[in-house]
Amino acid sequence: MTGQSPLPPGSEIALFGTSADPPTLGHQALLRGLLRRFPRVATWASDNPMKVHGAALGDRAALLAALVAALDDPRLEHAQELSSPWAITTLERAGRRWPQAGLVFVVGSDLVPQIPRWKAAGDLLQRCRLAIVPRHGWPLAPASLEELTGLGGRFEQLPLAIPATASSNVRHQPRRDQVPAAVWPVLLKHNLYGLAADR
Repeated sequence: MTGQSPLPPGSEIALFGTSADPPTLGHQALLRGLLRRFPRVATWASDNPMKVHGAALGDRAALLAALVAALDDPRLEHAQELSSPWAITTLERAGRRWPQAGLVFVVGSDLVPQIPRWKAAGDLLQRCRLAIVPRHGWPLAPASLEELTGLGGRFEQLPLAIPATASSNVRHQPRRDQVPAAVWPVLLKHNLYGLAADR
């Protein structure tokens, strides 16, 4: 989406990158929850260097774009140009695009133990505040939060209730009731994840 007005100085923008492999009802609920909490939200599909993806990045970006369009909120932007396998690169791009905004990098609780070992983790934590979203089966360990704090990390835990859906489950056992209706036309058009057979 283009043509949005610049953020006022000091405003925060929530940055949510996701594999979107495929987007699920959990992604939909999370985006809605972020819109209730932040004045602007940007999302994009990305390649995770620690995962094997079930669809090409371009297909996953199209799926996420369909979900964003269906949510139909002018404060939500599909900003695919932020996509990078490395969070630090994404934050550098976001900083150039919104130089006066406070950057809030959204992560699931399952990723928190990994962050200290991400590329340029210390620099990353200086560039943003983390917003941690609870994921079923991934409670936050105090030691992981202490490690983030020791690296200078600032974070908040978002009290969001996200459905216990997982993209990996959809890939392995396709279920219509786990995927937002808005992404189905793209799934069927490209015969992704074997879901076209379930018309």
